[in-house]
Amino acid sequence: MVAKLTDVAELAGVSPTTVSRVINKKGYLSQKTVDKVKAAMRELGYQPNNFARSLQGKSARLVGLIFPNISNIFYSELIEHLEIELFKAGYKTIICNSQHDPLKERDYLEMLAANQVDGIISSSHNLGIEDYERVEAPIVAFDRNLAPNVPIISSDNFQGGQLAAQTLQSYQCQTIIMITGNDNSDSPTGLRQLGFSYQLKKSAEIIKLPNHLSPIRREMEIKSILATRKPDGIFASDDLTAILIMKVAKQLGLSVPKDLKLIGYDGTAFVENYFPQLTTIKQPIPEIAQLTVEILLKRIAKEKIAKDYILPISLLPGRSI
Repeated sequence: MVAKLTDVAELAGVSPTTVSRVINKKGYLSQKTVDKVKAAMRELGYQPNNFARSLQGKSARLVGLIFPNISNIFYSELIEHLEIELFKAGYKTIICNSQHDPLKERDYLEMLAANQVDGIISSSHNLGIEDYERVEAPIVAFDRNLAPNVPIISSDNFQGGQLAAQTLQSYQCQTIIMITGNDNSDSPTGLRQLGFSYQLKKSAEIIKLPNHLSPIRREMEIKSILATRKPDGIFASDDLTAILIMKVAKQLGLSVPKDLKLIGYDGTAFVENYFPQLTTIKQPIPEIAQLTVEILLKRIAKEKIAKDYILPISLLPGRSI
């Protein structure tokens, strides 16, 4: 079996990033560390690939994208726009699908660092702050608080939650609930339920629907929620959940919007084209991608930038209210 950089790191008792620094003679390292890494390389017969060596002292023109679920319609559409913007700027992308797995996310972070990418865009959030602070490459986050020094791009989640509640109120809904995931991270997405609660005050009821459940289990949970709470207005924190609610409501003989008014969140091109009946809070995905890449390029160029960037949302009208 051909030895990998991670095998060298394990044998030498150092991180893959340290092995990469030894190979590329980058940064300060003690002679003891250099000797350990070189000894491990000799023992394993490891040879750095020619491409990596040809990049010594040069920019790799690579950017890593770490996302929690690339099959999610919103993330896949955002990734597409990010790749387009990065390619325009002369960068290739490495797409990493962390699948909400902290070990997988850490492996991807180490891999990107070892390959000396020029920058990282992450919307994953399993790891502690120190993991992201250790990475030397400039990082920009989308909708996640990764570390104090990492800038965050997001849509106006608070206003989105507030607008959803206001809209349902304007249609005379009396029993309004919000169905959201079980994300306990301190991230901007949590502001959706904060804006929803702020608008409805004491009458706000927020129900957590775990993200890891299978579609069948999610249907069962939604069926139970509709049967027990009997809401006439629902704000779903993402469009896929909203579409599932529409399906379950139909199974229960409920008419949308006559019996149940429904608002989602994201407003992807997929929803606009294939589920135009869904009313949703639209995030400006092309603009998010453009701004995220712009801020990352500024970080790569070591320019001064702000910490938070919030883009406006809008109501995408449909027939579900």
